[in-house]
Amino acid sequence: MRKPLKTFLMTTGGILGTLLIAVVAFTGLSQQLGGKPTKNDRALYAKSGHYNAKEGEFVNLIPTRQMTGGSTASVIWKFLFHKSKQAAPPGPLPTQPLDSLAITRKTPELVRVTWFGHSASLVEIAGQNVLLDPMLSIEMGPVSWATPNRYNRTLAIAPEKLPPIAAVLISHDHYDHLDYATIRKIKDKVGHFYVPLGIGPHLRKWGVAPAQIVEMNWGDSAKIPGLTLRCTPSRHFSGRGLGNHNSTLWCSWVMQTPTKRVFYTGDGGYGPHFAAIGRQYGPFDLALVECGQYNEAWAEIHMQPEQSVQAARDVRAAVMLPVHWGAFTESLHAWNEPVTRATAEAARLDQVITTPHLGEPVILGAELPKSRWWE
Repeated sequence: MRKPLKTFLMTTGGILGTLLIAVVAFTGLSQQLGGKPTKNDRALYAKSGHYNAKEGEFVNLIPTRQMTGGSTASVIWKFLFHKSKQAAPPGPLPTQPLDSLAITRKTPELVRVTWFGHSASLVEIAGQNVLLDPMLSIEMGPVSWATPNRYNRTLAIAPEKLPPIAAVLISHDHYDHLDYATIRKIKDKVGHFYVPLGIGPHLRKWGVAPAQIVEMNWGDSAKIPGLTLRCTPSRHFSGRGLGNHNSTLWCSWVMQTPTKRVFYTGDGGYGPHFAAIGRQYGPFDLALVECGQYNEAWAEIHMQPEQSVQAARDVRAAVMLPVHWGAFTESLHAWNEPVTRATAEAARLDQVITTPHLGEPVILGAELPKSRWWE
């Protein structure tokens, strides 16, 4: 009995050892995981006022739990076996193709926003093209078979066909917002990448020139012709792999001209930061507000739809555009539940809301898209 047991243990140990080596090698070699901060980088983060140098992690303005109910194992079990039967749509969602020539034709007064699904959006403002969280790939992350599938296999526009982009704004480093493949395809047509602290190392590893990267802390601002970009707080977390939890900052964004203001929440739970942003930088002509992928088990890092509407009211947004839905299933609710609940709450609170098709432009000052196409 002793020899078979020894053989079994050696075989099992060999398999586990091989798997461990494979995981370590993959973690070290996958470009998707991004770069690591230098000692000088970490010294800069420590001066931000939002970084726990001892733990090597950024922190929220108020105490925030990543999990608010149940264990991680129970959440995974529910995700695998107890999702809504309508967690994904029965087929591709209706999409309006976007003509790159139409993007090129604009006046400085035009404010036009085009949502591509999930949070990826193009904001045309002050005659500039500003791209928000451009996840424009079909597959997500380094292990696509383990991540959600995109509902549509084609987008309103391919990243290669986008015109020159003055600014790319990144809210945080999760795979559904900071996409390696998209960054590689657009980096040579982008003026600057404006990102929260810690994301610079990722971009540098992916071939973005350091001169193109502007890392920002909450409260920092940057200017491009006719437009001020402000990095503002959100309530979330970050990380792309093993051992780098909360190693980069997360944020929301203000885009401001002398006459127009647009706000993007990024990802995050509801909190007093929205009212503070509204007081300091509002009112806003339009707010792109996270609305989807919520659950009671992570209630402090993603908003329920009713909270999303309240966030739009807190920042004093004339128009709310719900985002973070319409592309991937990352929670247990039905795919169209976020927009159904948000439109109902907006009607109850008399908050103007626009619900464009994927690729359908929203033009301030023109009739807003409001069809209930998801029904």
